[in-house]
Amino acid sequence: MLNQGWTYTDEVRSSAAGQTVLNYYTARYRHSDRAVWQDRIETGQILLDGDRTQNSTLLKPGQILSYVRSPWREPTVPLEFEVLYEDEDLWVINKPAGLPVLPAGGFLEHTLLHQLRSRYPKQQPVPVHRLGRGTSGAMLIAKSTTARAQLARQFRHRSANLSAAADSSCTLSKTYRALVGPTTPNQLGDRFTCSYPIGKLPHNRLGHIYGHLTNTHTTGKTARSINSMVARSQGIVLQRRADSTLVEVTIQTGRPHQIRIHLAAAGYPLLGDPLYPASGIPDPDGFALPGEGGYHLHAYRLRFAHPRTGQSITVTALPPEILRSDSPSA
Repeated sequence: MLNQGWTYTDEVRSSAAGQTVLNYYTARYRHSDRAVWQDRIETGQILLDGDRTQNSTLLKPGQILSYVRSPWREPTVPLEFEVLYEDEDLWVINKPAGLPVLPAGGFLEHTLLHQLRSRYPKQQPVPVHRLGRGTSGAMLIAKSTTARAQLARQFRHRSANLSAAADSSCTLSKTYRALVGPTTPNQLGDRFTCSYPIGKLPHNRLGHIYGHLTNTHTTGKTARSINSMVARSQGIVLQRRADSTLVEVTIQTGRPHQIRIHLAAAGYPLLGDPLYPASGIPDPDGFALPGEGGYHLHAYRLRFAHPRTGQSITVTALPPEILRSDSPSA
């Protein structure tokens, strides 16, 4: 079935003043090429301050651009999810791999947010953090205003404070399971730490993409700014198999695609990951997108302080069979 369509709006900033409508969309939204944007403008799908416009119209600060996208058929994804914990303030749900959290690209109604709001129409569910489309497992969803503010504060504190990594009293902890290639103890120790800076890298299709920042990418940045981008992950090897290695990783900061980037930067990319090769640096001319799957990554355990009581709560999401250390395939 077709969805209801959507209107995407932008307010023209002073930096875009003087650009033509066509140049604005071509430069800003590279998922579609110039010819596609030209056709959308000419067929009235692009409005300027509510009226049809032309390719050559020059933009002024404060104007409102709207892309009126007609209803479309979204890709098929798993829409069901399990509720692992629930009270008056929050849910912890088990997100299936393949289900996007928020609307983006070709997804509008086939998202976790839409499914939550459809299932709980009297609530105002808000995901407190995200999992990649290809990642499964435990996710925190806030119901109340108190939960949204307090849980978001816990995530910000954890992401910004590397010293909290060694503090066992820190209330927030996220542990994942992942599958990398076969290793020996000499290659990847039974316990390991990844500390690499993660930030935006240029990408010809998307404009930018997150990846491992190296000296090549840090020209002009101060040592202090680079240090602020360092993320930390601690891992253990659960099982070494003939064709793979099962690892458990606790992230002690929160950066986009942190585990995928860190393991790849360490030389052990997730098996089947189309975006992050060894090095953790995506191909700037590549066609793989962050939301594409093919890898095995699961948010296994989530610990947080309850936003109202302060009580420490730990929730575990049963991983898929391939990520269990007692799996028959091991």
